Amino acid sequence: MTQTPVQPFPQPPVAKKIPALRTHHGDAFEDNYEWLRDKESAEVVELLKAENAYQEAVTAHQAPLREAIFQEIKGRTQETDLSVPHRKDGWWYYTRSVEGKEYGIQCRVRAQDTGDRVADWTPPAVEVGVDIPAEEILLDCNVEAEGKPFFAVGGAAVTIDGNLYAYAVDNAGDERFTLRIKDLRTGELLPDVIENVFYGISFSPDGTRIFYTVVDDAWRPYQVKAHVLGTPVAEDELIYQEDDVAMWLGFELSGDRRHLVLGIGCSEFSETRLLRFDALDAGLRTVISRDERILYEAEPFLLADASGAQAEAIVLTHNKDAINSMVSLVDPAELTKPLAEQHWTTVVEHSERVRVNGAGVTSTHLVVSIRKDTIERVQVLPLAGLGTPEQGEPVEPAFEEELYTAGVAGSDYEAPVIRMGYTSYFTPSRVYDFVLPTAERPAGELLLRKESPVLGGYSPADYVATREWAEAADGTRIPLSVLRHASVKQDSTAAGLVYGYGSYELSMDPGFGIPRLSLLDRGIVFVIAHIRGGGELGRHWYDTGKKLQKKNTFTDFIAASDWLAQSGWVDPARIAAMGGSAGGLLMGAVANLAPEKYAAIVAAVPFVDALTTILDPELPLSALEWEEWGNPITDRAVYEYMKSYTPYENVRAVAYPKIAAVTSFNDTRVLYVEPAKWVQRLRELNTGSEPIVMKIEMEGGHGGASGRYVQWKERAWDYAFVADSLGATELLPGAGVK
Repeated sequence: MTQTPVQPFPQPPVAKKIPALRTHHGDAFEDNYEWLRDKESAEVVELLKAENAYQEAVTAHQAPLREAIFQEIKGRTQETDLSVPHRKDGWWYYTRSVEGKEYGIQCRVRAQDTGDRVADWTPPAVEVGVDIPAEEILLDCNVEAEGKPFFAVGGAAVTIDGNLYAYAVDNAGDERFTLRIKDLRTGELLPDVIENVFYGISFSPDGTRIFYTVVDDAWRPYQVKAHVLGTPVAEDELIYQEDDVAMWLGFELSGDRRHLVLGIGCSEFSETRLLRFDALDAGLRTVISRDERILYEAEPFLLADASGAQAEAIVLTHNKDAINSMVSLVDPAELTKPLAEQHWTTVVEHSERVRVNGAGVTSTHLVVSIRKDTIERVQVLPLAGLGTPEQGEPVEPAFEEELYTAGVAGSDYEAPVIRMGYTSYFTPSRVYDFVLPTAERPAGELLLRKESPVLGGYSPADYVATREWAEAADGTRIPLSVLRHASVKQDSTAAGLVYGYGSYELSMDPGFGIPRLSLLDRGIVFVIAHIRGGGELGRHWYDTGKKLQKKNTFTDFIAASDWLAQSGWVDPARIAAMGGSAGGLLMGAVANLAPEKYAAIVAAVPFVDALTTILDPELPLSALEWEEWGNPITDRAVYEYMKSYTPYENVRAVAYPKIAAVTSFNDTRVLYVEPAKWVQRLRELNTGSEPIVMKIEMEGGHGGASGRYVQWKERAWDYAFVADSLGATELLPGAGVK
């Protein structure tokens, strides 16, 4: 009888050690794997390929599960679809997707004006599979992406007359784009080609020039330039250059397109500069100097007084004496005075319970984005009487669900409607037009334009979302969103996954996701931990999870995990954790703090070598991180605090759970070297036997590979790793795609 030989268990690649000493504030740290930073080294590339081969061998048995999850995602997605057309000037713009094609197709049709304003802003009825008369294709991204290893669009713009279309394309995943301009009358590309631009492009109102942003060697956007069409790119005008390495630069056109608005800032203070298109020679004008240390945004516009005369005004969303921010109205003449002498009129008062996120204007209304009770909402106020005793009451579109996300998805200055996006954990994305309130319609009107279809017999009734609360060691209550299949029983036998982020005041808002259904259908209870460092409960929620209070983020996540373990829903031995980017740092920190609490951890593009990165201001985006974590270069206390929690330095001799680090070779935000070093150090000190793998996309960026099918497969990989690690690979009875 012939016996099948036992296959040897795959062995992980072992990087050689080349000691490098990092010394700061009299503290020395010996780093044996810093040499992996050399991206051009053939030896480094071979090691990364070996890492991929190792993870492929270790996870080979998960291939059928990955394929099943991919097919579930595909089976629930309407692959041939259209976005709801949005109007800009004389055209309706929309995107088509086609079954079997990776990328969208950007299109438009001409709009009609009848004199009925609401009717004129009602999008044309478009149907899947039905040809749209007089459709123009602006950009078929599938054609553009053909033969390219990666494809992403970083911005697009159309001139007001609709004749020229500009778009920026990245074919490497490094977020440096090539800008091209198409004449839509002929379909021909103009000779103007601008390399290495960053996100965001806009035409001037007269269509003679295009504005764009450039990044420095550290990938920080620091220049705004203007290119006059038909002139050499080398002669492009530098509108502004920001030399402070800790400040981010961006721009947009004001709502009424009378100004170029430059935003310069960090997470703690900012500065806005304005350029009037009808007075270019006057140059930039600063609204409030950064020296005042105010965090604000400014929107210039024309405001009519009681007599109907229009005057320049500026809406400020700011945190002056208002930790959660407020909205004020300012006469530009006031800005010439010292700040203490300026008069600002309150439009939206400060509240300890309401976070004001921003404000913009249409020709008739102020549109305010707020966050209350963790939920993002939209309110509108009429411009008539704004900032006077006759100011109208805010009107908020009403929705029925408890946990949802509603936000402005686009607006046009002259439109009688604003476009809104709506979603919840189990309500697929909806597009609404909110008809702005009038005397005849004081509450406005919410018009549903589309709910994204979900195929495969999906029913929201099959799932449950609840708000629960965990308690941190200091008594702080941590909000949790707990998602599960309705058939899961509270008998302490299910598997669980805790997801978190907790940085940069970014909130993990309720949102529908088809891939997540594949986990819920396998009985996994999915917990989203709204930990400190995010923005769910106002500015203080962020402030108490950053800099010298950053550890609250990690302990909050562990408290959320403890809540799940004690909830009666899951078996405490069947809990996994997942997070990405700064959430990947979170994963590394909790792996060190409480490895015994997790059966598996997935860390996507993980910021796990944060101290090494932030200590080198020449590395991509490093200096911009000082406002989030502190500056360890100049501040010894920050250095010591960061060193006490950063994952790479704090790997220790314990039994770690299964860990998957997922990254991309061309990521410019979290360099591949961070997870590459981390997994080597984990394997070196791990006293347990669970595998630690790294999956690296060799042609992707911070968001992974491009193309929707490829991205579905990447998500299927992550979820299969979790489900397999938790022993939750089988669908619940009656669950799954039908």
